[in-house]
Amino acid sequence: MTVLQKWFLYVNPDHYYISPWVVALGATSTALIYWALHVVYTDYSHKKDARSAGARLIPRVQGDLPGNIDIVAKSVRVWAEGYPSDGFEEMVEAHGNIFNMRPLWSDMIITTSPKHIQQILATEFENFEKGQRFQNAMKSVLGVGVFNADGAFALTYGCHCQLPPPLGSMWRFHRSMTRPFFTRDRITHFELYDRHADVAISQMKNRLRSGYSVDIQDLMGRFTIDSATDFLFGSCVNSLSATLPYPDNASPTVRDSKHNIPTEAHVFVEAFQEAQRILSIRMRQGWTWPLSEIIKDKTEAPMKAVHGFVESIIEAALQKQKALGSARKKDINEIGDDETLLDHLVCMTSDVAVIRDETLNILLAARDTTASALTLIIYFLSMYPETCSRLRWEILARVGPNRMPTFEDIKEMKFLRAVINETLRLYPVVPFDVRDSIDATTFPSNDPSEKPFYVPAHTQILYSVFLMHRRKDLWGPDAEEFDPDRFLDHRLKIYLTPNPFIFLPFNAGPRICLGQQFAYNEISFMLVRLLQNFSTFEFCREDLSTECRTPAEWTKCKGRKATDKFWPRCTLTLYSWGGMWIKATEADRA
Repeated sequence: MTVLQKWFLYVNPDHYYISPWVVALGATSTALIYWALHVVYTDYSHKKDARSAGARLIPRVQGDLPGNIDIVAKSVRVWAEGYPSDGFEEMVEAHGNIFNMRPLWSDMIITTSPKHIQQILATEFENFEKGQRFQNAMKSVLGVGVFNADGAFALTYGCHCQLPPPLGSMWRFHRSMTRPFFTRDRITHFELYDRHADVAISQMKNRLRSGYSVDIQDLMGRFTIDSATDFLFGSCVNSLSATLPYPDNASPTVRDSKHNIPTEAHVFVEAFQEAQRILSIRMRQGWTWPLSEIIKDKTEAPMKAVHGFVESIIEAALQKQKALGSARKKDINEIGDDETLLDHLVCMTSDVAVIRDETLNILLAARDTTASALTLIIYFLSMYPETCSRLRWEILARVGPNRMPTFEDIKEMKFLRAVINETLRLYPVVPFDVRDSIDATTFPSNDPSEKPFYVPAHTQILYSVFLMHRRKDLWGPDAEEFDPDRFLDHRLKIYLTPNPFIFLPFNAGPRICLGQQFAYNEISFMLVRLLQNFSTFEFCREDLSTECRTPAEWTKCKGRKATDKFWPRCTLTLYSWGGMWIKATEADRA
């Protein structure tokens, strides 16, 4: 007998007939009353706790509909159809750099303050985690890999290794496994980059000579995934060997050529991007996202393709390990000189799911973020020819038109690093991130004379480096302008040097991106090779499909939204909707 049946007999011992609709209405009403009382009590508790802490509640956004349903709906819509900062900028103007979006009566704090972000990522790091809500939304794609891990002990993950006591959390375990593969000795083997850069540039030249533009976003995605799989797994997926896509305005005969058959690597990338798009929608929907997937997990189909691709590589590595008869490792720090990350993982465990989750997380970082940065840098070089000319002059002065750059060469090219940093400032590849508070705490007010802001325990906090990087009070009145010299001239000492947390393209604190220097090296190397081979770049807006072109009304907006010619969108990372179609002038390399 169920609890509901027992309750029914208790309140109705004589078994009088009661309509099922009445029972359903009663149950629904009870649930709604409980929810309302819970909301009221939680609000009261937060106000009381804030007073006790000598703090104040964070300003709340007030929508036109109960539970801010209208704001939630708008947020989901603009995420899919608008500019990355749409909706947020209006709320910042109305409420300041921290506010409570309050979707469906639950707390969701948004902040663009470097002080708050520093507290989350560094000074109070142990009090903030990815959180169960984030992990539940991401698990069908990221599993329990490094980007979706918090504090569960690693042995629950199925590994055979023994962890030393300091590594008592899942994310630390993941980082300890991958850190040895991002040492300076390993990430300065530029011959690997050079192999794939040569193929990419050859493909680019062939397409340009045929009179068509090149989708540089697609090309850089291929370059980075080939480099990443070669570097991390010891086996390249050779995505660059496939035919490049043609622009939308090419003739159907050209676009539908029998040579344009998608490769397995291309299918993998497309499926992984679709899965990430679904994750981004889940994040905007908040805790209500399961309601939109009651019938079916929307990531199931794309992840089937993703898992099939990755697991075939893993199975080959496991068979290789079995054939060699290598014993399982007992120490995660035991790394061979010629060992790849995949070799290391299969020696640690034979659990395909464990290896798959870790490799997918690392591939996401190694491919998507670096490809996004390269794409946007080339876009800016096409829009600012004087910057392109100056950067090319620096490169040729240092390495000439043909020589492969070394790590020391790249280190000495200051304007090259400034161009990269300025691009990452205006378009950080991970525009938004999220954490959950573990215990109640406070965030400092921008005005020292005012009380701090109260942050309840178990509260979700979304922080945006995209918005922070464009704040004029942090970067100066020209914060929306593309100007690499801000990382070289007097403005560096005025703004960034005294306040380093205003620039966070690679996150910060204990969970700072392990591959930061790997990314800088790969981006720098590819830019050197491109500018040795091409003297100018041209953005071809007309080669975008009509629906992917920026709307005419954007020209009436503020900031970069009014001036940039491509349509930035976000999944987990930033990308250009419809691609980034570029033409380039070949350089005289004599």
